[in-house]
Amino acid sequence: MRLVFLGTPEDAVPPLRALVAAGHEVALVVTQPDRKRGRGGALVPSPVRATASELGLPVLTPARAGEVVEDVRASGADLGVIVAFGQLLPPSLLGALPLGFVNLHFSLLPRWRGAAPVERAILAGDAQTGVCVMAVEAALDAGPVYARASTPIDATETAGELRARLVTLGTDLLVRTLPVFGTASPESQTGEPTYAAKLTVEEFRLDLARPAAELLRVIRAGNPRPGAWLDLDGKRLKVLAAHVEAGQLVPDVVQPEGRGAMSIAAWRAGYRGPDPFG
Repeated sequence: MRLVFLGTPEDAVPPLRALVAAGHEVALVVTQPDRKRGRGGALVPSPVRATASELGLPVLTPARAGEVVEDVRASGADLGVIVAFGQLLPPSLLGALPLGFVNLHFSLLPRWRGAAPVERAILAGDAQTGVCVMAVEAALDAGPVYARASTPIDATETAGELRARLVTLGTDLLVRTLPVFGTASPESQTGEPTYAAKLTVEEFRLDLARPAAELLRVIRAGNPRPGAWLDLDGKRLKVLAAHVEAGQLVPDVVQPEGRGAMSIAAWRAGYRGPDPFG
């Protein structure tokens, strides 16, 4: 099948590689513009752009998705595939290809529509999550679902670890679904939707008066980004890993502001203030 691929972060790289390896013709890749990184502010391409260049695929980097409508139409592709692109598609773009667009979404829709489904599932204490290959419509993540796969969430799993598993699960599901795309009938989403709002740094501030189980979910969901933290002497101390023991939160790995990660024992050996963890 001739495809247009839209994606940006590292999570979108395995699906792009897998589609090419499966024999699909990727006529065009659309990704976010290069961003400034590091102290020098050098422009760095997205992981998808770097991968597309490596594979010899044509790439566009629009500031707004609507800028590439004519390019997408002229690509001659049958279908668009979206994996963590980072922009909503306007109706003019959604109608640019004969078979429309499908999206690989990292939740079991209609639960956790939106920008941060992996972290929201952990924060909510969900026992399972999964991936969906869904048709893209104007409403956010509301399209019918062609295929889904579920997986349990381990009680110690961080957002980074869970996301890596979902990328693998979703890549396999996407590759298996596309060959039957023209003949399969998607199923409408049923049940009350929930929404995975964009994460904020403030919601990962640790209030140590909260139950330990809740705090542990915040720590797991914040790893690797944005990181769970508390304010000590006007500086942030991130808690990267912890466990619950006898109903109490026990930190294992922390990161003082401006320094690298260290064990809680190493941090305590050098910290002279009162221990916030008791």
